Parts: sequence; C-alpha cells; structure tokens
Amino acid sequence: MDLQLLERTRQSFRERFDRDATVHAYAPGRIEVLGNHTDYNEGFVLSAAIDRGTYFLAAPAAGPDVCLVARDLEDEVVFPVAQPGRSKAGAWSNYVRGVCAKCLADPSPGFDAMIAGDLPLGAGLSSSAALEMSTGLALLDLYALPYDRIALARAGQAAEHEYAGAKCGLLDQVTSLFGRAGHLVMTDFRSLEIETMPLRANSRFLVCNTGVQHSLVESEYNARREDCEAAAAAFARVCDQSVAALRDVTPDDWRVHSSGMDERMARRAAHVIGENERVLVGRAMLQAGDLEGFGASLYASHASSQNNFENSCAELDTLVEAARSIAGIYGARLSGGGFGGSVIVLVDAAAVEAASVELRAAYAREYGVECEVVTVTAAAGAALLTPEGQPRTINGEQQNEVT
Repeated sequence: MDLQLLERTRQSFRERFDRDATVHAYAPGRIEVLGNHTDYNEGFVLSAAIDRGTYFLAAPAAGPDVCLVARDLEDEVVFPVAQPGRSKAGAWSNYVRGVCAKCLADPSPGFDAMIAGDLPLGAGLSSSAALEMSTGLALLDLYALPYDRIALARAGQAAEHEYAGAKCGLLDQVTSLFGRAGHLVMTDFRSLEIETMPLRANSRFLVCNTGVQHSLVESEYNARREDCEAAAAAFARVCDQSVAALRDVTPDDWRVHSSGMDERMARRAAHVIGENERVLVGRAMLQAGDLEGFGASLYASHASSQNNFENSCAELDTLVEAARSIAGIYGARLSGGGFGGSVIVLVDAAAVEAASVELRAAYAREYGVECEVVTVTAAAGAALLTPEGQPRTINGEQQNEVT
C-alpha cells in the first residue's frame, strides 16, 4: 500500500471536487500462485493479495449522478447512480458501473469519486478486481450496507460478466478481499472455504511483466470456459459418479475416458484436473517447507498451460524457460488468465536482485527490450481506511482476517 499515492489522491480529490473525500477504500491486486482456471471449475487455488492495488475515494453528492474520475488515466465519466448502464467510450468505468448496479437497489443521492492505483493494467495482476472491490467497500460505507465479503466478491464477478464481458470465476475478488500479510490464500471454489497459509520468510515472489497486454474480453478466455463446461458434460455422460464440474473428474477417469472425447476438450480437462492435484500437493509441500518441490509444481503448471490449455504465449514461455537455469529460483509460471501479462517467480530472498537482473537480460536477448521485474509481498486484503491510511471498521463491523 502506497500511502504517498493515497495522499496525492486525496489532494487531487479536493482540487477536483472542492471538498474532502469522506470515504477512503483500498483493494489489492493478486497473484495466482497455483491453480490456473480452476476457480470456475469449482476447484482449488493458491493465491496471494499483493502490496499494490487501487484506491477509491468518494463523498456523497447532492444530485442523483456519479462523477467518477480516473486519476491515472486523466479521464472522467458521469452516469446516474440508479441506472449506471454500460459505456463503450469509458470502458474502464464499467467495473464501477457494474458494482453499483449489483450493490445499490434504489440509491439517492449520487456520489463523487476518484480512483488511483499502482497496478499495471493488463499485467495479469487483476487490476479490474482491485477496482471492483475498492468500489464495493466504498459503497458499503456510503450507503450503510451490510458487510459480507462473499456477497461483495459475487457483485464484482457479476460486474465482470455483465458489464465487462469476461466470464471469470471468483478467484480475483476473493483473493483481494481475503488476503493476509505474509500468507497465501487457499480457496475451495465449490464450498468457498478459505484459509490462509504462511509463506516461508526466506522466499519472495517476483512478477515479470512482459508488457504483452491481454484483454480477457477480447482473448479466448471465454472460449476456454466453454471448453471446460463441454468437457465436464462429456465426462458426466461416461463416469460412474456425478460430475457437476471438472472438479469431480479424477485423473483415473481422464485416463479411462479421454480417448473417446474430442482431443481439444480432453486437453483442456487434463489441465484443470492436473491443476487441482497440483494445488493440493503444493499445499502439503508448503506446509512441509519443501520450496523445491513446490517450485517444481509451478513449472509443471506452466507446461500444462502451454500444451493443454494453450493460454500462454512466447514471451511468457521465454521467461519461464530462463528461470530454470537461474540460481536461487525455485519455480515459475504464468499468473492469471494468460494470453499475455506476467510470469510469477518463486525465489530465495537472498537471490532476488541477481535473479531479477538475469531475467531482464534473458528477455532482452530474445526481444530487444527488458521486461519489468518487481518484487511483490503477500499483503492484507481490501479495507476501508482512515484518511491517513489506517484500516478502520465498516459500519461498525471489524474487518476480520481469515485464519
């Protein structure tokens, strides 16, 4: 959390609206550590909220409209709070509009708001969910709504589906809300049981941003989900047990029945089934302190993304391959939806600087420019803040961490 950015945004809000913000909300981005495209298949994911995110500052307005300013983009939109609608010209505002539509029944009056953040757009760190969750927390406070993190996560997911056009799961929103400093978030996306697991103090995550902008709306993300649903339906016709999602298909089921399926569907299923296994095994490895074994699971996950799910790209593959030969690195894989964005790298704390230099150099040798490499820390989840940036209660309710 960048408190200097918060202060600059407070000043910008005051200059634009001629008064102070009364609500200060913050939500972090996330890294998907293990469990790629398993959330909407009712599977398992290990993830982490990170120490970069989005601020949403707001104050009630006299009229019925929302005036929304994107400080970083130097853009501004106005829409009626009771009928937010979708926007083509200011597509970035659709995440806010969607959350307004899902959280507010018949609100009056409107509000003025400003957003600012330090998450690179299109890098696979879920800047969209950070915007949705910071918006949601601000609305809870502005309109004295009950605090329910799962309901808020679902509102963000609905904004993605209905206003942005991406049929995502709940991973990004859940991680942004339930993050805990120094911990990974382990989520079962069938039961929505969530626990946190401490990270080894001597390990760090690097995020290598390829600069390849991905848009989950314009990419094949939705097509991958359709493939997974079709594969689950195919297994449901031949498996002895009930199959509601690929979560229910075992590796043995795949070995027995996949040869009779469409080859592409079979590979999509192999990825998801394998990822669920890798998350469960990876959790046990982390609990045992086996970072080498956990790192091997990251490499295996990326290989499956390349070959089975086909959601990687050459730039991501270059970085993962380079990581294999760099001292101090345990493992690497693409993070998030894929088709561009970033690679996450699990590295020994003592090797962070040297590994960063080598990763940038390897990328430059292949593409003529260095990729951005930053160290990220597993951080606390979304929160309402005091003007100085300290967490505070939401309508009198404590913002509790999960255990």
